[in-house]
Amino acid sequence: MLDRYRKTELALTRDQVRRIDHLATHRYGITGLVLMENAGRHAAQIITQRFGPIGSAWICCGTGNNGGDGFVIARHLHNDGWQVRLVLVGDQARMTGDAAANFGIIEKMGLPSVVVCDRTTAKTATESILETDVVIDALLGTGFQGRVRSPMAEVIDAINAARKRAVVAVDVPSGLDCDTGQPSNATIRADLTITFVARKTGFDAATASPYVGQVEVADIGAPRELISEVASERV
Repeated sequence: MLDRYRKTELALTRDQVRRIDHLATHRYGITGLVLMENAGRHAAQIITQRFGPIGSAWICCGTGNNGGDGFVIARHLHNDGWQVRLVLVGDQARMTGDAAANFGIIEKMGLPSVVVCDRTTAKTATESILETDVVIDALLGTGFQGRVRSPMAEVIDAINAARKRAVVAVDVPSGLDCDTGQPSNATIRADLTITFVARKTGFDAATASPYVGQVEVADIGAPRELISEVASERV
């Protein structure tokens, strides 16, 4: 059974990924912080292997767990010698749990960061993208459905239009529905998507092709028996 679900072939829905996260924590005792650390660390390793050994990264994070992954990536890239600039889109006060914990680490490290709260600050922040930057999209994760609201929509459009080295999406390109592969009103066009646990079902849709780029699967440390179990439940 385990051999049937190789990471490169397996595709999961958002509900299946949520179930894996839930069971990894409640059945196996792997905390959310550990899962987030594993995800961000392995994503940073892939970025360094692909674009390193060192470089400059413009990392754009939301206030949810996808942003938390981005904070972990920022820390590890910084430790590897990268020049890291962090952009937080949204109200810092709304961050909770694992994302807030990892943002607290970033603050204590003194990594340069700016906050985007409206269209004006979105314009100012995105104008700082350099042609040599690897832009890392950690704005919206697998839970996204519907339309992207302002100022995040303006940030996504500006990233797509900017001259940069490459765009790396964390887990899923922001604005893309990971189940259906349908883009929204503002959707990141990634050169590389580093997705966690397994590919998402929507990645193979024709509508997703202009947005996901190449796909790499990064491990979060969930037991492979658990992944196989949840994958086999798919109808």
